[in-house]
Parts: sequence; structure tokens; C-alpha cells
Amino acid sequence: MQFEGRVAIVTGGAGSIGRATSALLAERGARVLVADVDPAGEAIAGELARCGHDVQFTQCDVSGEPDVAAMVRAATERWGRLDVMVANAGIGVRGAADELALDDWRRALDVNLTSVLLCVKYAVQAMAGHPGAIVNTASVMGLVAPRRAAAYAATKGAVVNLTRAAAIDHAAQGIRVNAVCPGHLEAPTGVGGAAARAADARDLIARYPLGRLGRPDEVARGIAFLASDEASFITGTCLVIDGGYTAQ
Repeated sequence: MQFEGRVAIVTGGAGSIGRATSALLAERGARVLVADVDPAGEAIAGELARCGHDVQFTQCDVSGEPDVAAMVRAATERWGRLDVMVANAGIGVRGAADELALDDWRRALDVNLTSVLLCVKYAVQAMAGHPGAIVNTASVMGLVAPRRAAAYAATKGAVVNLTRAAAIDHAAQGIRVNAVCPGHLEAPTGVGGAAARAADARDLIARYPLGRLGRPDEVARGIAFLASDEASFITGTCLVIDGGYTAQ
């Protein structure tokens, strides 16, 4: 899973999965654009650059089309191409359908779903003329439905099927589109981080056959695999990284 000479964008780069993915791709030779609405991403990019990696940061609200277009343009203008898009940005929204504020629903749609559509759209345009790989971050909550997560589960389920649709649409161009579906992570900023810190953490862990929560680096390795030549005949699939959570 080497990426020498390849250019990657990682959205949500200031979060736990984004940071781990940016670091892994950079360590394996990729030139990486770390993108996040949170300016903390600049420190992450700077840290990787000080380690000798070719990494830059761009502040980007991925729910807005002008920002996504500018993000992709920043990568192609600096490095001349785009090979890997990791559409990882997302937010958690709690609430059952009958208690969910419409503004919260729309925000979840914008950040968790529309952003993925925009990343696919502009990545495909930038990859025209050469093969590429797109990896979207969905969730186990896009495959099974927890309580009081109507917006989150709906948007992540939509990411799963958007991934399949995009894979079919762009296969003839040599562009592979896949997704990862992580379970709860032990990192404070990861999906399920708040639950992992709560008093019922033991009950949450008990739902995992492997007896623990996941780590961001484990998700990053799954993303890197799907983005690499090792997965050259894999498209339209969702790699579940959940310690057996959905199996039981």
C-alpha cells in the first residue's frame, strides 16, 4: 500500500480518523492536502510537514460547493493531479425523528451527505484522464439503526448507497469508489467517543465481540487499503471495521 507520486485529499483532517489517515498516506509517500473547517488541521499538517512529508492544509467547509471546488483546485494547482479523495468529514446528531429540530436535520444532511456528493463530483473531474480512488467514511450506523440517531443513521445509510451509485457511474473511467463503515472508536474525538467516556462504557464495549472499541489507525489502514493498488478490483463496496459489532 504505497502511494509515492500520488496526491490525496483528506477531509475532516482535524478529526481522529482524518488525522490518522493523513499521517498514514503521507508516511507511505503521498502528497496530502489536509482539509477541515477546524483550523486545528493546520497544526496537524505542519507536524507532518516537519517530519519531511509534503503535506498542506486548507480550511474548507465541505458542505459548500465553492469550498469543495477550491479545495480540489488547491491540490491540483500545487501538485498537478489528484489520485485519492478521502471524503471523511462528518458530524454526529442525536435525536429521534419526533424530537429532531429541522435545522439539525438539514445540517446533518449538508455535512454528512452533501459533502460526500461534492467530494465525489469534483474528485471525478480532477481525475479525468487517469485512474483514481475515492473512499467515503460512512458508519456502522449506516447499516444498523441505533436509538435516537435518526439523522445520523439516515445520512450514513445514504453515503453507503451513494458510494455504490458513484462506483457504477465512474467505473468506466477507472475511478474506484468505496466506503468504510467504522464502529465506535476509543479516541475522544472519534465516532462514539462521548459514549466511550460515559458511565455505561462497559455496556458499549460488551456489544463488541472483540471486547474493545476501535482505534483511528485501524480505520486509516482500511481507508489506505481501499485507496491503494492492492484493492484494484474492489469498487462499490463498504468495508466494515467494527470488531464484529454488526455481525451479532
